Parts: sequence; structure tokens; C-alpha cells
Amino acid sequence: MTFPAFFDDAPILRMREPLAAFLGAAEDGVIAYRYADAVRLAGHSCPAVASAYLMVLNGLEALYDDQLPERGGIKVFMRNERDHATTGVLASVATLLTGAAPETGFQGIGPARRFARNDLLRFATDIEGTLALVRRDTGKGVVVDINTDHVPHDPAMSRLMPRAVSGEATPEEQAEFGRLWQDRVRRMLVEHPNDPKLIHIYAWEGEDDLA
Repeated sequence: MTFPAFFDDAPILRMREPLAAFLGAAEDGVIAYRYADAVRLAGHSCPAVASAYLMVLNGLEALYDDQLPERGGIKVFMRNERDHATTGVLASVATLLTGAAPETGFQGIGPARRFARNDLLRFATDIEGTLALVRRDTGKGVVVDINTDHVPHDPAMSRLMPRAVSGEATPEEQAEFGRLWQDRVRRMLVEHPNDPKLIHIYAWEGEDDLA
């Protein structure tokens, strides 16, 4: 499989994964996640997948500063229902990166349920942004939102997209559509990965703020 070259230029997330350390699956329990991992999970690369990736990365940076974030040590709250628009895609990427899972997640090891990841992801919560992240150890939380209008499509997409969606595009038009589609993703990940005009982060008191 050959991905677009810019995937390698996207920011990388390094996580400390206690479960991987316990099971000997990763040296020192440290795992690096790349944008290509999110693409493999979703099966495609689009602004929604890139948005989820960047929101989680920026949110974790705000929560942990220079420390390695702990996978499994984070709760994730989604604003919308799981079947609303792209919420399911966003949540799946958030689960990949943070380990937080809904009721179907890993239930832990032994009577103490060590390393459990289930019930750490919640949908339809009363938050102002797209998602929120909360540290389980300190309770510190952030709400994260994204304004993809800050990185708009190329103007040529207004002509190409209807033809591509309807299946009427020529092979040349389809190729140009795909190139411009990925170029928008590239600009988000490579040119604006920490741009506060794209990614908005607000301090949050976590579950205490929920109605």
C-alpha cells in the first residue's frame, strides 16, 4: 500500500501504554501513532479523520504538556450521538489514540479489572465543542473544537465534487478530485497542525461540568 507522501510529515503521537508494557507488547510501553494508523482504521483519508487526529493530539498536548500521555488514562466525551454524521468516525480515531472505549471495550485483567478501557467513551454529552478529553488521574479536562472552514477546499472542487459524487467524472476529473481532496487534508495536517484558528481548546472541569 502506498500512501500520499505527506502522511509522513503529519505530527506523530507518542503514548505511554501500561497494558502494552504489562504484556510485553512494546518496549518501555511506549507506542507511536501516526496519521497513517488512523487512515488504516477508517479505511480512508478525509478532513473528518484528520480533524479527529488533530483534535486528540492538540487536546492531549494541552492536558499533559511535555509528559507522555497515558493511553487508557483518558476519558473521551463526544457531543453528539454515535450515529450522528461523522461522530462515529471521530470517536473511532479517538479510541485508537487514547484507548477510551464505549461499553464494548476491554474490561480489564483480574478481579481489579486492571487496564480496563470500557465505559471511558461517552456520546451525547453536554459539551460546547466536538469532543472533550479528561485525565483520569488529575481530573483535568479540555473541550476541543475544530473549524475546518479555516482550511477550505480548492475552488476547483465546486465543479469537480458534484461530478465525482454523481459518478459522472471522467478518469482525469476523478484523479484531480482525489488530488485536491488529499491536498486539503495535507494542509490541515502539515501546514496547520497547531493553528488555533483551526483547533480551538478550552479548559474544562470534566464530568463536574456535565448537567
